[in-house]
Amino acid sequence: MNEALGGERGAVGEGGELPVLGKEISRRRALKVLGVLPVATALGAQQPVQKPLTPAVTSQVPTKPGAQPHSPPVPSFFNAHEMRTVRMLADYVIPRDARSGSATDAKVPEYMDYLLGEKDASETTRTEMRGGLAWLDAESGRRFGKRFIEATDAQRRQLLDDIAYPEKAPAGMSQGVAFFNRFRDMTASGFYSSAIGWHDVQYIGNVFNPGYDGCPPAALEKLGVSYDVMNTRVAPQEK
Repeated sequence: MNEALGGERGAVGEGGELPVLGKEISRRRALKVLGVLPVATALGAQQPVQKPLTPAVTSQVPTKPGAQPHSPPVPSFFNAHEMRTVRMLADYVIPRDARSGSATDAKVPEYMDYLLGEKDASETTRTEMRGGLAWLDAESGRRFGKRFIEATDAQRRQLLDDIAYPEKAPAGMSQGVAFFNRFRDMTASGFYSSAIGWHDVQYIGNVFNPGYDGCPPAALEKLGVSYDVMNTRVAPQEK
C-alpha cells in the first residue's frame, strides 16, 4: 500500500492504515498540522457529543437564488470533468471512515466550486486550481496513457505519492506539489467547517456546561492565584 495523501485510509470504501508525513497519524491529529481550525486542541477529547449542533445543516455551501434547496448544484467554476476529478481527489485526502463521512459527503467539492466561482475570487487561485487539475491529467496520461479519473487506484496513488510530500518529491514535480498542497488545504478547510467536520472532532461550541467545577487546584497553584480575590497573589516575575 502506498503512502497516504491526507486521510486515514485510501479511496472511499477501501481498508488499510496508511502513513502520513512519514508516520501513522489519524485524521484528527492531521488537523493539528493543517491548523485549519482553532478547535484542534480539543481533538483528543473522547466524550461523545450529546446532541447534534445543527441537525438541519448538511453543507456550508449557500443555496443560490432560484435553485431548489435539495437539488444537485450546478458547478459555477469547474467543468463536468474537473468536478469529477475534484470529487475523487478530495476523497483521497479525506476518505470516509467508521467515524464520519468523506470530503464529498461534507460537500467539499461544492464548497470549493462556490468559493472559486465567486466574482471576488482570486484569479491566481483560479488559475492554479485549474492548471493543477490539467497537470494531474497530463502527468497521468504521460505515465499511464489515461486521465487521472480513468487510471486504476494503484496508479493514482503512485502519482499522488510523488506530489504529497514536498521533501520527497522527484525532480520536475514542483507544479504538482504546489497544486496538491493548495488542494489539500482547501479540502481540510471545507471539511472542518462543515457539520460533518464539526462532529468529527466532537466540537460542541459555546454551550453551557453545568458540570464545570472551575480551574483545577493544581493549575491555580501553578499560576499563583486563588478564587478568593483578597488572597490572590501573583508571584513577581524575574527580571
